[in-house]
Amino acid sequence: MTAGEEATAMQIPKQGMKKDAVLEALESYRADDMPWREGRTFGYVFDAGREVEAVAKEAYTRFLSENALDPTVFPSLLRFENEVVAMARAHLGGDDDVVGAFTSGGTESIILAVKTARDFARATRPEVKRPQMILPVTAHAAFHKAAAYLDVEAVLVPVNPDTFRADVEAMRAAITPDTILLVASAPSYAHGVVDPVPELAEVARQHNLLFHVDACIGGFLLPYFKRLGAKFPDFDFSVEGVTSISMDLHKYAYCPKGASVLLHRSGKLRKHQIFACAAWSGYTVVNTTIQSSKSGGPLAAAWAVLNHVGDEGYEAIARGLKGAADTVVAGIQAMPDLRLLGRPDMSLVAFTSESVDPFVLADEMKARGWYIQAQLSQGNSPANIHLSINPSNVPWAEQLLVDLAASVEAARGAPKTDASGLAAMFTSGDVVLNDDTFGAILSMAGIDGVGLPGKMAEINQILDALPAAVRGELLKEYVNRLFVP
Repeated sequence: MTAGEEATAMQIPKQGMKKDAVLEALESYRADDMPWREGRTFGYVFDAGREVEAVAKEAYTRFLSENALDPTVFPSLLRFENEVVAMARAHLGGDDDVVGAFTSGGTESIILAVKTARDFARATRPEVKRPQMILPVTAHAAFHKAAAYLDVEAVLVPVNPDTFRADVEAMRAAITPDTILLVASAPSYAHGVVDPVPELAEVARQHNLLFHVDACIGGFLLPYFKRLGAKFPDFDFSVEGVTSISMDLHKYAYCPKGASVLLHRSGKLRKHQIFACAAWSGYTVVNTTIQSSKSGGPLAAAWAVLNHVGDEGYEAIARGLKGAADTVVAGIQAMPDLRLLGRPDMSLVAFTSESVDPFVLADEMKARGWYIQAQLSQGNSPANIHLSINPSNVPWAEQLLVDLAASVEAARGAPKTDASGLAAMFTSGDVVLNDDTFGAILSMAGIDGVGLPGKMAEINQILDALPAAVRGELLKEYVNRLFVP
């Protein structure tokens, strides 16, 4: 059967499949997935072990069918949310005035934080016609998505080239009469460093601006690292001038996806996050988040995991993570071919190399059974490798370093795709992305047709050579062709 025939044949079966057959088919689809439970995947999945997973799944399925659209119908979900937000508030140094909402993930939390700032400005500063938010270039891509969705201009500011922390004076200088929001990361995803939040908060206060701290990746773990002796800037509601914080629970709190919280300094601010519509003929709609109907499963599971693991349990997990991160950082620093990017404040590590291609290195590690994440160059951050260390990775820290050293040797002298000519043509405007150029780029990367390539080095080398805007268009074209029935 050809791909086209297969697509035509795929439809709802005339007769339903037996339960066992359905479950067997589901399992068969996993064949090419990364075996993340083995502890050799350093990204995407945050795993605290089978027991926590079992508690999460049980709670999730118990409330899978409940709908968090209307709290008057399911007051259990209202209670779960208020208690989860209260735990998050206490964890991040908030007082009784701090309020929040449970969201589907960091992206939704960030979009809602930007919406709050935009709508707060509409209510209090009607003279602002083209609202801007000021972002360090290390701020998460979700802010760029929020800018695109909400028609808020993202003003990008370079960071310190050595520490990769936000540059306070550069951000101050970027403020204009149209600025509505400053943003910092705690930590930034790419390099795992906490921005100078107290200094940026003071800038925000001096200019009467809202100030959001994106603590999605590390806000839950950082307080435990601080207990264990880590030194980094304060970033939570103890810092006057911080007006909102996003913190994911499906990362280092080990709750099932999607689970995040967005906290605001006061209900006065949170009001601008809420959407309400009574101007139609159906039921009155009031949403605290972007979603309307949403399963109670993630919320119940988050409540269950937070209560099951507990503060002492999370501190014990953090101790293991800190030890593994220290081991990995020291091991990378001991390898002459590798260079750490910044000094990570938690268990996120980025490193690069001038003597071997990082993208080839990632492929070599994959061939040895590891998943490590390649990151393209941007600004003063060169192409690099990123590791998100989670509990299942902790026992593997030493072996990771052994295979990393072997991979460096294997990657040494590997040929590199030269895309400089292609990049120059795009930069000069002599070529545009169409079917022909898209096909030519795939051919350069050794990809025949659209699919999931086994090796990524060549396509990453090409992407890295191209201007960022062209990268984005190329990736959109690729994904648009990938997701076809």
